[in-house]
Amino acid sequence: MELRDGDLQLRPWTLDDVPAIVEACNDADIQHWIPVIPRPYTKDDARAFVLGEVAGIGRQQFAITESGRVVGSIGMGVNDSHTGHVGYWCVRDARGRGVTTRALRLLCDHAFEDLGLERLELITDPDNRGSQRVAEKVGFQREGVLRSHLLHPDGRRRDSVMFSLLPGELI
Repeated sequence: MELRDGDLQLRPWTLDDVPAIVEACNDADIQHWIPVIPRPYTKDDARAFVLGEVAGIGRQQFAITESGRVVGSIGMGVNDSHTGHVGYWCVRDARGRGVTTRALRLLCDHAFEDLGLERLELITDPDNRGSQRVAEKVGFQREGVLRSHLLHPDGRRRDSVMFSLLPGELI
């Protein structure tokens, strides 16, 4: 399945995307904000991701492409309560241009209209203002802080900020 907004496309990942995934997931900023990404991120890690072999990764995983070039990733896991858990990243040269906001809007519309989900959630690091702005531009509301929520590779535990979006709130 593919979702489109002009030249922006969400499409399934393919093995041809492995080099782009490896490059992006070795970016220091992406690794800083997403502590569960392996370090260093290898071709084997990327292949496992594309093939759906990574535990805890939702089934709805999409490459964000702009004019055919991979510029990010967006995905969603769905639980038995009809709640989607959304995550995303964007390559350095595509940040700050609305790419991730457009992709998130597409995914949320798909989640509510096509999948009939009743709630979407996403978490960010409290200091990740860029990710928080993306969520808010789409209509997500800040709910609160999950204390000591994520374990980082260096052994530190960090808080997370929980955001949610309900049907009818998509901007």
